[in-house]
Amino acid sequence: VQLQASGGGLVQAGGSLRLSCAASGRTVSTYAMGWFRQAPGKEREFVAAITWTGSSTDYTDSVKGRFTISRDNAKNTCWLQMNSVKPEDTAVYYCAAGNTIRTVVTGQPHSWGQGTLVTVSS
Repeated sequence: VQLQASGGGLVQAGGSLRLSCAASGRTVSTYAMGWFRQAPGKEREFVAAITWTGSSTDYTDSVKGRFTISRDNAKNTCWLQMNSVKPEDTAVYYCAAGNTIRTVVTGQPHSWGQGTLVTVSS
């Protein structure tokens, strides 16, 4: 499966941004999906994940209450809605797919998309 992330850009602190991850090559309707990010000089970290049904989600503590992950299996697409963004959210964001939400949360997805850069200005 090929994953294409988009929607990054420059946003002011306190603003909102929505990232999209479009899948192609095969359906991702039976895969868990997730988002990771890598800030300059730092390791890539888990951000959010969602089960294949969309019934369960997981977030890293620093984005809880601000970011929302969602998906539409009919559109083969996953989104990350980012609200109340902070300068520390600045990073390259990557989408990923895994067999279970646990494999995504633990950083072991089987497919990665290319990154999209999010820059939050203060």
